[in-house]
Amino acid sequence: MRLIGKVVSLFISVKGIDKRVEQSVIEVTTEGVMGDKFYAKETDRSVLITSVESYHLATNKDITIEYGELGENILIDYNPYAFSLGSQIFIGEAILEITQNCTLCKSLTKIDNKLPKLLKDDRGVFAKVIKAGKISHNSHIEII
Repeated sequence: MRLIGKVVSLFISVKGIDKRVEQSVIEVTTEGVMGDKFYAKETDRSVLITSVESYHLATNKDITIEYGELGENILIDYNPYAFSLGSQIFIGEAILEITQNCTLCKSLTKIDNKLPKLLKDDRGVFAKVIKAGKISHNSHIEII
């Protein structure tokens, strides 16, 4: 395994709350992120990983955006587009497998109309959980 980065922030979606809720620790199972409103929905897309680089792209274009607003569960300091589909990463106690690049959704226009086009290829990647476990703020990320 090779160390490639670390976790910057962690988030879950909670029913009835528009913004993602920051967590110091999340627990993932093969059904997704426990406590997240999308838990056990689409297991191949159960975890969204985004890079701080995506936020830098937005702020460099004078778009005001806070961590979590791109819908991520895990914000990292490494560009997840460097992962090939099918790549597995060890993060905290868990193993995740990259399943697809994140598709853009209309909710990004609520932040700024320019955001979907700007982040077309830089919003993040979806992953499924191969091995359950806890992931903490500052957990190391290793490619398997």
